[in-house]
Amino acid sequence: MKLRHDRRKRESGRKSSSWIFTFSDLITLILVFFILLFSMSQIDLKKFKAAVGSFQERADGKSVVNQKQLNDKQKIKKAVQHEEDLLKKINNYIEKNQLSGLIIAKRDERGVILVLQEAVLFDSGKADIKRQAYPLLHKISVLLKTVPNPINVEGHTDSRPISTYRFPSNWELSSARASTVIQYFTAKEKMNSSRFVAVGYADTKPVKDNRTESHMKENRRVEIVIGKVDKTK
Repeated sequence: MKLRHDRRKRESGRKSSSWIFTFSDLITLILVFFILLFSMSQIDLKKFKAAVGSFQERADGKSVVNQKQLNDKQKIKKAVQHEEDLLKKINNYIEKNQLSGLIIAKRDERGVILVLQEAVLFDSGKADIKRQAYPLLHKISVLLKTVPNPINVEGHTDSRPISTYRFPSNWELSSARASTVIQYFTAKEKMNSSRFVAVGYADTKPVKDNRTESHMKENRRVEIVIGKVDKTK
């Protein structure tokens, strides 16, 4: 009887302690669960940091673009103001030197332009500057020496054809007239030749329709284009 009692006691002890294994399994599962949560939270944190970094990069890029746009607008505004000031200066110079009947000053996308009619500089069909035009060109050179801008000299004709030994067409005539004006500025007035470009447009850029003599007279002209200064250099 005693042996049977001891055996039952031992079996009861084993049964009563079996919950420890279940509990330890539960603790292990909970530990693994929290490890997984911790691991996932670390991954999310990295993703969050990456997302924040990406957003900051986009924001910084946007701010750089906005700043560049603002700078460009300011440059354009300054350039326009510079041209307006230059045009005002030229008009004052024209008025002061009593050149209103000889020169027209205007401004367009190319810059500030001085327009001289053919009769002021040349005889019809010729590209030799009249001697009486020298004082006018001298006054223009004094003005041009006060600004650093590049200068295009453009020759224009009316639509009537020309065919001579020296000028087979209006292309040669308009180009020769532009070149002759530049030669005066560089040879007579000692201006830097690197500032100048000669262009001949023949009758391709008329200001009037060439239907009347007065319109053709306006089309026969030389334009001195005071170009824009490159601020990036």
